[in-house]
Amino acid sequence: MKKIAILGSTGSIGTQALDVIRQNKDLFQVSALTAGKNIELLLEQIKEFNPEIVAVAEEKDALELKGKVKNLDVLWGIEGITCAARDSGSDMVLNALVGMMGLLPTYHSIKAGKDIALANKETLVAGGSVIMQAVQDYNVQIFPVDSEHSAIFQCLQGNKRENMKKIILTASGGPFRGYSLEGLKGVRPEDALKHPNWSMGSKITIDSATLMNKGLEIIEAAWLFNVPWDKIDVIVHPQSLIHSMVEYMDGSIMAQLGIPDMRVPIQYAFSFPQRLSNNLESLDFNSIGSFTFEKPNKEVFKCLQLAYDAIKEGGSYPVVLNAANEVLVHLFLEKKINFLDIQNNIIRIIETHNPVYHLDLDDILEIDKEIREKVLKECL
Repeated sequence: MKKIAILGSTGSIGTQALDVIRQNKDLFQVSALTAGKNIELLLEQIKEFNPEIVAVAEEKDALELKGKVKNLDVLWGIEGITCAARDSGSDMVLNALVGMMGLLPTYHSIKAGKDIALANKETLVAGGSVIMQAVQDYNVQIFPVDSEHSAIFQCLQGNKRENMKKIILTASGGPFRGYSLEGLKGVRPEDALKHPNWSMGSKITIDSATLMNKGLEIIEAAWLFNVPWDKIDVIVHPQSLIHSMVEYMDGSIMAQLGIPDMRVPIQYAFSFPQRLSNNLESLDFNSIGSFTFEKPNKEVFKCLQLAYDAIKEGGSYPVVLNAANEVLVHLFLEKKINFLDIQNNIIRIIETHNPVYHLDLDDILEIDKEIREKVLKECL
């Protein structure tokens, strides 16, 4: 019986992870749950899965929960979330948190000897060097949960890494595929939240609309698979049925295909190296019609090139990219800035940044804080 701590249990990935566990109760058990503000759903999850520890974002919600559940540790804040990840009796921690807040729980879970099922790409974007060094030092594994990185992970099974020529990340193109810069000027949050294929949280959906999500995935892939940035390509595949590919030195290309359902990569991360059956729909090739591919437009969707530049330059640049993007996406969702202001302000913030290299964890956290304050001060 594998015990799993789920960070972000009330979000899109978290609820689907619990669905996987629900369907495999003889194999998996919940050891900890953490959530943001959806206390009603969290309470239902507590009653169903009986975790050892629970953590929420705010103290007032923790106090409310303590009044409704007995004999259960209820913690709060980033310290509480980190504690729930680190100190529960889990074998694996699923990090489905949103944004930079996933870094510390991941780091301390690794130090506690726990394997990580990673759905929080910002952890590696901002803290890749620190996290991957900790993975090596504490002899744990990271199992990717993003559909693209899970696909790459699966395509690498049974093959030698040194035979890999390049990684090909597929992108849906988001809701504004084919738009010009002029066409993007009037985009509203409600327009950007309409992803054509996937059901995701608001932050990652906006990132998909700007193609920043794919940019962050480039950086994550570089760290996860120890691949140089120039060996990672992006291709737009609007059907979202090929989740990513690996090309080998002999010209062979391996692809992982399937319906766009996050329960598949979640389940594989939980069960690796075994594959489990499920009741999900199979891919019907007779009804697909065709697969199509396009080159991404970096002149319109500039976040993609910004991510390539950040991982190429290294040091603090990915931290800056991630921090600025998180704040700007939040401002856009609040209708305080326009859609194109996201990429335009990231460009300006990066151009004025004085890079720092050889970062430790404290450096990363301090730069992240400084950039967030700078964006709020200068971009409103």
